Amino acid sequence: MARLDGKSTLITGGESGIGLATARRFVAEGARVFLVGLDEGLLKEAVAELGAPHGYAVADVTDEDAVAAAVRIATEAGPLDVLFSNAGISGAVAGIADYPSDVFTRTLAVHVTGAFHMIKHCLPVMRDGGSIVITSSVVGLIGFGGLCGYIAAKHGQVGLMRAIATEVAPRRIRVNTLHPGPTSTAFQDEIEMAATGLPQAEAAAVFDDLPPLHRHADPTEIAAAALYLASDESGYVTRTTLAVDGGLAG
Repeated sequence: MARLDGKSTLITGGESGIGLATARRFVAEGARVFLVGLDEGLLKEAVAELGAPHGYAVADVTDEDAVAAAVRIATEAGPLDVLFSNAGISGAVAGIADYPSDVFTRTLAVHVTGAFHMIKHCLPVMRDGGSIVITSSVVGLIGFGGLCGYIAAKHGQVGLMRAIATEVAPRRIRVNTLHPGPTSTAFQDEIEMAATGLPQAEAAAVFDDLPPLHRHADPTEIAAAALYLASDESGYVTRTTLAVDGGLAG
């Protein structure tokens, strides 16, 4: 039997990168996937690739009404089993004195308020025994200078996770954060180039040297960890920060 056989899943930031890689893996494991994102063209392409009965909705996770509408569409066919809250932005790369306040606010809104909105509206339509996985980052466990918005947001997701995991434990719903290290995605490329001021290949080489394994993760490796947290195999795992980072946080 497939590890998510017959389960209904919702993935935010599902049109590319880790979100799309996870959608592919969930579908391969028997799940019905509903994608939420901002780029309708990419969402359409993703759903066309995944095939029936998968669907999508365009929604900004900071917009609570849009989130509520997306969740209603996602659960028209029945309750939800898994939420993978994965939407994110990088924010700015700047020292605290030069960091734009509006960018700081927006970065926290996408990561923390966005995850809050998704969880708030998914929980009433989630089956008992379900799973919520929030994509944080290795920098949600450690910190670097110049990324205060992103790092504060990623730490904030951990606090949100721990509070909600305690609250929903009587329903046997598990809530965990996933902490990828450098991963080969366009999103990561942008962060690395902004942080180093180098072209993509040179910037990637700098980040390859950070984790003890001396390489980037492939998005499929992060998807495998998301699958574990989503599946019944992690049935006794909650309030946990799972680092998939090549040893960087250790």
